[in-house]
Amino acid sequence: MTTLSAPLLPGSTLGVLGGGQLGRMFVHAAQAMGYFTAVLDADPTSPAGLVSHHHVQTGYEDAAGLAELARLADAVTTEFENVPATALAALGALRPVSPAAGAVAVAQDRAQEKAHFVRCGVACAPYAVIETAEQLAAVPADLLPGILKTARMGYDGKGQVRVKTAAELAAAWESVGRVACVLEKMLPLALECSVIVARGADGACVHLPVQRNLHRDGILAVTEVHAANLPDTVARQAIAGAISIATGLAYVGVLCVEFFVLQDGSLVVNEIAPRPHNSGHYSQNACDVSQFELQVRTMAGLPLTQPRQHSPAFMLNLLGDLWFAADGSQQTPPWAEVLALPGTHLHLYGKRDAKRGRKMGHLNITADSADAARATALKAAALLGIAPF
Repeated sequence: MTTLSAPLLPGSTLGVLGGGQLGRMFVHAAQAMGYFTAVLDADPTSPAGLVSHHHVQTGYEDAAGLAELARLADAVTTEFENVPATALAALGALRPVSPAAGAVAVAQDRAQEKAHFVRCGVACAPYAVIETAEQLAAVPADLLPGILKTARMGYDGKGQVRVKTAAELAAAWESVGRVACVLEKMLPLALECSVIVARGADGACVHLPVQRNLHRDGILAVTEVHAANLPDTVARQAIAGAISIATGLAYVGVLCVEFFVLQDGSLVVNEIAPRPHNSGHYSQNACDVSQFELQVRTMAGLPLTQPRQHSPAFMLNLLGDLWFAADGSQQTPPWAEVLALPGTHLHLYGKRDAKRGRKMGHLNITADSADAARATALKAAALLGIAPF
């Protein structure tokens, strides 16, 4: 694996695998700091490809495309956890890649992920790995009711089935094609939260404040970040757990660690995302260093400084549903009315076609107090047709 011998300074070229909105925001952050950028994505209209200096229009496993990206870029990152780890490994032989293929491979497999949590001493929900009929038959009864999750290629609630009985579990495993799965015991949840950690090759680690998250239909809908969003003890435990998980992976880059807070106040880790995350988008307008600048700093080997949040913030996820009226006809969301509200910051991703459930952008709301930010966020949600929270 290739490593940096010295920091890559502005004027260097930074590459990213994946042309979606996370890649686009990384490209914007890198360019603001004076870097050239290169994106590898097969889609000629990919959001990141459209704004980058270079766009390699091939698939993730195309050898010629990977070689071209390595020729163009001095270092490479990824914006998508399901980029083949083999592609990252191939690039890693030629250029510094962060996060490394091994760390991404752990995040791509729920069984490996859970085992890593256990090794790091960070509590997770009781679980069982199901890869064979024998393992299915041996599942302890006390893991039910539970959630059956495919071990690979699951995100935004995909590849998940809730089951109450052994018969439902067996049927669910059949329904997902008898692929490798993890069964997690359902726990009494109070809320969800996450931590964005940035770790450098030298082991230095910084973090954003703990984010409180609301999901709807398996997709993040609202993030709120302010001093009163979580008890201090829970926030400190989440930060410590996230740093332990990143350190255990010898991770270099930006990592999101998602947690569940249970009704008794205890904390369990849910999953990791080896990249910037929706729940960290508020940092673009509420912190002095955003998660995307942290991504640039980690891959370029620049010093990491602890981000400071200067404003309480809410983030509203903007899905394609907002572009459709009640009768199904297309509409333009009322951006002028939304932006007339104080402290609103609109981020649209440059996607040409709105589809229901598709992430089209996000709205950050900042204010002098958490109450003021919430009030404005609720006004914006009402204008957009987003359910209150």
